[in-house]
Amino acid sequence: MHIEGAKIRLRAVEPEDIELMYRWENDSEVWEVSGTLVPFSRHTLRRFLEEQQFSVVQTGQQRFMIENEEGCAVGAVDLFGFDPMNDRAGIGILIADEEDRRRGYARDAIETLCRYGREVLGLHQLWCNVAAGNSASLGLFHACGFEAIGLKRDWLRRVDGWEDEWTLQRIL
Repeated sequence: MHIEGAKIRLRAVEPEDIELMYRWENDSEVWEVSGTLVPFSRHTLRRFLEEQQFSVVQTGQQRFMIENEEGCAVGAVDLFGFDPMNDRAGIGILIADEEDRRRGYARDAIETLCRYGREVLGLHQLWCNVAAGNSASLGLFHACGFEAIGLKRDWLRRVDGWEDEWTLQRIL
């Protein structure tokens, strides 16, 4: 399955993506954003990949690889916390390498996933959580039509103290 955006294409995770995902998931620079505490093994990633054969309704989550115009994977976007009773899900995104950021890939991926969520999954809304100090992600989600709906104070423990976290929402 491929879902076309203006600049990107979303596709299912393939077995060939294991090494790339292994590198991304074990990059300690993004652990703070992803809430990761320990490294991922290839075995764990293979099991995750096996679960991806089931629908988001069955697993509550779905990962899509983000490919640029040349067909190179530049990141991933996830639906998680899928709630079919209330037609909503969480969204998370990673553009892995610095040189691929600020090129419009993330915005196009979010817009494309919003369209997919509305038209294919019948979702009413998407939500995300963003650290208050992550101005790039806050700007990205605001540019994609997400609105701040709540602030969780001292929600995230950091090396140098506590940080607030915003919850943002987009009605589709």
